[in-house]
Amino acid sequence: MQSQKLAGTWKIVSFELRSSSGEVIYPYGRDPLGTVMYDSRGNMSVLLVRRDRPEFASNDPFRGAPEEIKAAFEGFAAYCGTYEVNEEEGTVTHHIEGSWFPNWVGADQVRFFECSGDQLLLRSPPILAGDEQRTIHAIFNRSE
Repeated sequence: MQSQKLAGTWKIVSFELRSSSGEVIYPYGRDPLGTVMYDSRGNMSVLLVRRDRPEFASNDPFRGAPEEIKAAFEGFAAYCGTYEVNEEEGTVTHHIEGSWFPNWVGADQVRFFECSGDQLLLRSPPILAGDEQRTIHAIFNRSE
C-alpha cells in the first residue's frame, strides 16, 4: 500500500546518524544536498550528497585517484526500488533494487515516517554505521 502523504519529491534539510550515547554525525555535512522521491505507483529513489566533496583532478569520472574515489563514495548515497507503507506502524519499507552500497541490493530498509504539513521525518531502526549501531534521522521538505 502506498500513502498519498508520501507521494512526491522531498528535498533534504538535514541528515544525522545518532548513536545511543548521544553522539551525532553528519555524514553528508550540515548542509546536505539530495532528495527522496515516492510516486503513486510504488516506486521510490533516494539521492544524498555532501556539498563539499572534492573534485577529481581529471575531468574523467573513470580516472579518479584512489583518495578521490574514496571521498566521492563516502560523501554520496543513492538507491532506488519500490516501497510499501504501513500506516498502523508508521513505517515505509524500501525494497531496494539498485544501490550505491551493493550489500543493500535485494534487501529491505525500513524507515519510521512522520509527515507534518510539508515536512517529512524519516528515522531508521538502529543500523550498523561506522562500526557502531546508529539511527538515521533525516528531515525533508516537500519540493514545489
